[in-house]
Amino acid sequence: MAAFIVERDNPGLSMGKVERKLGVRASHTAEVVLDGCRVPLDNRLGGEPRSDVAPEAVRDRSKGKGPNPLLLLQYSRLTFAAASVGLARAAFEYALDYASQRESMGRPIIEHQSVGNKLADMAMRVDAARLLLWRAGWMVDAGLPLDGAEGSMAKCFGGDVAVWVAQEAVQILGGHGYMEDHPVEKWYRDAKIYQIWEGTNEIQRSIISRALTPHERR
Repeated sequence: MAAFIVERDNPGLSMGKVERKLGVRASHTAEVVLDGCRVPLDNRLGGEPRSDVAPEAVRDRSKGKGPNPLLLLQYSRLTFAAASVGLARAAFEYALDYASQRESMGRPIIEHQSVGNKLADMAMRVDAARLLLWRAGWMVDAGLPLDGAEGSMAKCFGGDVAVWVAQEAVQILGGHGYMEDHPVEKWYRDAKIYQIWEGTNEIQRSIISRALTPHERR
């Protein structure tokens, strides 16, 4: 795999329109346009033949032999999994505090079964997403390969949990949750991207299913 540094003043490089998004609006998102853009060879990062790699390690990858560069994405997906867990936890804790203080019919709404059960499910899912992430992180620290798609599992489940928990947080706050006076409406908008970027959750499930197939794991 190789990457290239394209200097800002490189001829043929320009920026397209800045996109307006549902959420994560603090992140600047725009199209990068490369039109007749020539990049010097000196700007290449990686991709050069390595003398320290045995020939058998770079055999035909189409037959499942040798290192698979796409496995590197298993590691980068952990950063998105961590962010989604953080968002879900924030939404859960805010809803929990609100439900503990907001009263209805003479008692905090957390004591109403319909609200208490929502918070119980939110707590379980946040913990489950966190533990999937921690397992993958422990494997990385231990030098174990993520060839069971553990990174995809953490990212996919974490993204789904972030969306669901943020949605339930808005519901628990009711009309207040729909207003910008409380942060849950922002977290609800921001959460959706975690089911999309760094590979959609549909793609993650395909990757996980391939990892479960015996010949794909060899």
